[in-house]
Amino acid sequence: MIARLSMRHLLMRHMLGALVALALVGIAKPALAQAPAKPPSPAAILLAKQIIELKGVNKLFDPLVRGVVEKVKDQFMQTNFMWAKDLNEVAANLKKEYAPRASELVDASARIYASHFTETELRQILAFYQSPLGRKMIVEEPKALDESMANAGNWGNNFSEEVIAKMRDEMKKRGHDL
Repeated sequence: MIARLSMRHLLMRHMLGALVALALVGIAKPALAQAPAKPPSPAAILLAKQIIELKGVNKLFDPLVRGVVEKVKDQFMQTNFMWAKDLNEVAANLKKEYAPRASELVDASARIYASHFTETELRQILAFYQSPLGRKMIVEEPKALDESMANAGNWGNNFSEEVIAKMRDEMKKRGHDL
């Protein structure tokens, strides 16, 4: 049971990470349209890619390929569930075939990062993430974010109870019993 919960938590974390990555790419796309006409240099893109890989952001994109293949497989499964065995085999092959496509997102993200920072800034950022404190940040930041999200969820639940009580109280004053 604990292993199942851990796997579920890990899957949810990867899915959340993938959604965040998609959102970042979606948010950054309009920003690129507003970026200066001068594209980032190849050196800046390379530095940005090193930062992305060092921080492990590239790992957030891997579930996207698998997720798209699974989504398409599930759509076809609705057509005829009797094709499940064949669809599962085809999906497994496509996941392997398309896995390298996640690198397209890494490259695009590197260009996005490089369009927001100068080469000098990217060198400084890379140096930071290669430092002992930067390496610690890479390890500890996801934990801090997980704890922050859990705390925000608990806070939201408690706040919701407070709002419900207040709403009931105010509605009761108006003659409505909720």
